[in-house]
Amino acid sequence: MPELEIYKTFRFEAAHRLTGVPPTHKCSMMHGHSYEIQVWLKGPAHEKTGFVMDFGDLAKACEPLFRQLDHAILNEIEGLENPTSENMSVWIWKKLKPQLPLLSKITIKETESSGCIYSGQE
Repeated sequence: MPELEIYKTFRFEAAHRLTGVPPTHKCSMMHGHSYEIQVWLKGPAHEKTGFVMDFGDLAKACEPLFRQLDHAILNEIEGLENPTSENMSVWIWKKLKPQLPLLSKITIKETESSGCIYSGQE
């Protein structure tokens, strides 16, 4: 069976401020984003179902995490004290990888033109 890559997109609204920038930086002020996250899995399709993973099962595995982030102040969540897209992608990876062993990357869009891709390399 060939290796395939699938993804599911999740969206949520959240507020944050970046703590690692100077106070004069516009992102040091509290502001919000409409985040779009893609969770990617890579592996062979199951011989019988034809799925790498059922999209419904993927959604069930991810929904509790994204419910926690939706309409939250991200800085108040443990591990996201400086919630850049880069830090968020690593944080999400660490939360999802134990239940999604085929996880291959996390894509975060915080605006239409800005985002981050993380593939698990430390």
